[in-house]
Amino acid sequence: MRGKKFFPNFKESEALFSESNPVLIQAKSWLYRYFSGERPEISELNLSLKGSDFRKEVWKELCKIPYGSTVTYGELANRIAARLNKKNVSARAIGGAAAHNPISIIIPCHRIVGANGRLTGYSGGISKKLKLLKLEGVNTDKFLI
Repeated sequence: MRGKKFFPNFKESEALFSESNPVLIQAKSWLYRYFSGERPEISELNLSLKGSDFRKEVWKELCKIPYGSTVTYGELANRIAARLNKKNVSARAIGGAAAHNPISIIIPCHRIVGANGRLTGYSGGISKKLKLLKLEGVNTDKFLI
């Protein structure tokens, strides 16, 4: 997403950004359905993400957060620690991996909130995070901005 703090550094080429690229056609359809209020499944897309093993683990866990739900950075840290057989993983490490998510609406990092109910840590901006949560039917009155 342009304007994101960690916007990926893509090498622009006609083939990659061509309107006839089947991957882009599929992603565009998915996003259209999402913004129309449907609940398309992430599994409908053939994702091939590049990142460290840790980031990929976090992104996989983000994909498990149900539409219209939120989890805290701490909850995700506990889940990742269990998956990796580690004693603990810091919530800050989860935030760093989420911030580097290359497809931040499809991989729903907007569904992570602070333990204290604060809407924080969204590279696309808190106002966008709030709009995405509202689109999904989340009661955002309980969150602090």
